This record gives sequence, C-alpha cells and structure tokens, in this order.
Amino acid sequence: MAGTSKEDLEKLVSFLDSMLQDNSIPRNVRANLALAKERLQKSEDPAAGIGGAIYALDEVSNDINLPTHGRTMIWNLLSELEAMKEKEV
Repeated sequence: MAGTSKEDLEKLVSFLDSMLQDNSIPRNVRANLALAKERLQKSEDPAAGIGGAIYALDEVSNDINLPTHGRTMIWNLLSELEAMKEKEV
C-alpha cells in the first residue's frame, strides 16, 4: 500500500455504511454502494479495490432517481477514491 492508509479506506467504508442506511437512496443505488464497499474491503490489492469501487459508484452517479444529496455524496466519494487511486500509482 504505497499511498493509501487503512484508516483512509475505513473512513470511506464508514461513509458508505451511512449511505446504505439512507432509505431515500434508491435500492439499486444502495446495491452498488454495497458492491463498492465490498470491493474496498475484500480486495487484496488496494488499487484494484479502489478501481472497482470507482466503477461501481460511477455507474449509478447519474441515476435519474437519485436524490440530489445522494448524488453529491457519491461525487464526493468518487473524488476521494480518485485521489487515493492517484496515490497508488
């Protein structure tokens, strides 16, 4: 793990958990949030886990049914993940 600390990943996982509890976020989006969380937690290679999480979140970031606050939170998560990905390179 070149640039990404375990604490950074745990902070993002905690944020994903809070979003998963938000019932105003559509079920299909929460499914992708859970997938992103799983990829961050279970990947042996942090860069691969971050990449997988980015892919899962990017897929739903423009979902028409996503409330504005949820979209903003997903974009913030994507920004954090992109910054972590840059550290890994």
